[in-house]
Amino acid sequence: MAIAAVVLAAGRGSRIATGDPKPLLEHRGRPLVAWALDAAVASGCAPVLLVVGHAAEAVAAHATPPVEVVESRDWEAGISRSLQAALQALESDTSVTAAIIGLADQPRVGAGAYRRLAAAGEGGAEIAVATYHGIRGNPVLLGRSVWADARELTGDEGARQLMRVRAVVEVDCTGTGDPADVDTLDDLAALDDAPPSSAAETP
Repeated sequence: MAIAAVVLAAGRGSRIATGDPKPLLEHRGRPLVAWALDAAVASGCAPVLLVVGHAAEAVAAHATPPVEVVESRDWEAGISRSLQAALQALESDTSVTAAIIGLADQPRVGAGAYRRLAAAGEGGAEIAVATYHGIRGNPVLLGRSVWADARELTGDEGARQLMRVRAVVEVDCTGTGDPADVDTLDDLAALDDAPPSSAAETP
């Protein structure tokens, strides 16, 4: 039995004023996507997939072994298509029983969050979500039993759609990192100014 880790990095980041691909914006001297991949790899989950779309080649350049790159050709249709691209890539590997979905614009999510969700999946959870101080965040675990439903999703929302209609196990990941995301340059500046989170920045 294996549990995969997936980092979604296909979007353009329309609210980034510079027009730069959001996964390539730098936090503490490294691209956001590099931080996100570090946590996914350090978690021990396998395989680890990076889903790219906008500026695919430039973003994929930050994927080093053991990370596998998956291209979402319909990434402009929303995050649901990027999620589906990852699940399709995993479909044929029947040893993979679940996928943990993280986002490239959350560089301080730690490896520990992936590990705790993996434990929930091993315990039988079909859908599990990381919580921080009682608030739902990312990553999110999707067991293979819900992948068929995930393939029917549309628009710029992924697993959250399933979480509104299916039972969800909440997994406390407080202390494993910081779920803050980067939607704007102001968000990035605030993250750069915040005290380092050792749990996330040293997986």
